[in-house]
Amino acid sequence: MSDYRYEPIMTNDQLILESLKDPSTRELAFRNLISKYKERLYWHIRKIVLNHDDADDVLQNSFIKIWNGIDSFRAESSLFTWLYRIATNESITFLNQRKRRMMTGLNDGNEFLVENLESDTYFDGDEWQMLLQKAIALLPDKQRLVFNMKYFDEIKYEDMSVILDTSVGALKASYHHAVRKVEEYVKTHESGLGY
Repeated sequence: MSDYRYEPIMTNDQLILESLKDPSTRELAFRNLISKYKERLYWHIRKIVLNHDDADDVLQNSFIKIWNGIDSFRAESSLFTWLYRIATNESITFLNQRKRRMMTGLNDGNEFLVENLESDTYFDGDEWQMLLQKAIALLPDKQRLVFNMKYFDEIKYEDMSVILDTSVGALKASYHHAVRKVEEYVKTHESGLGY
């Protein structure tokens, strides 16, 4: 007889939450939560911090915060939006700490993000993708967050409103301004591509 113990896979958020509240199933439920959300959260974080190693660190910190805060989760929002909010806040905290360490003002541009992007050995995009990522990296923080969440993650404004604690109208305006800035940056710099 084998020593392998069957562990059921939980994919339903409600089941995961109920199992997280029960001390006898908490660890298994948390492993299921990580399995279900780690890739989505990683890419959400990666679009904010732009570097693989930094994204891994922030993801790990996010899961620690989730583990420590699960008992205080009151299900006033969906599990998905709560997880994204934690990951977003951890990413912003990380970037603000990085800006302070680099002695740049918190309201300065995000040139250090472009440097982060260019030095990331895991970036495997072509020149066009690099140009787009540079344009996004140079957006003000809020616009960059909204642009990434809407354009890449296709998150609804209503969910984004909960995650970012901002009105839907303000989010739509941020997205509109971000799109315009990205388009302008790409038009201005595309002549430098080797096509």
